[in-house]
Amino acid sequence: MGMDARYNPFTGRQLEPGGADRLPAAAALGLEAPRYCAHCGRRMIVQVHPDGWWAKCSRHGVIDSAGTELR
Repeated sequence: MGMDARYNPFTGRQLEPGGADRLPAAAALGLEAPRYCAHCGRRMIVQVHPDGWWAKCSRHGVIDSAGTELR
């Protein structure tokens, strides 16, 4: 596992360098919260509420739909 390894935030699978990152349609619209950390691939704690979501990785902190402009 290299330092530049990236993971799909919806499946947790490691992404191939230069490979296409396929997003589910709901995720592309900002309706689906990521379930895995894009930095380490760990499962995150996710809270979905009527106006958005937040997700917390134990190592990389919290991301919020407002911060990613998907709200």
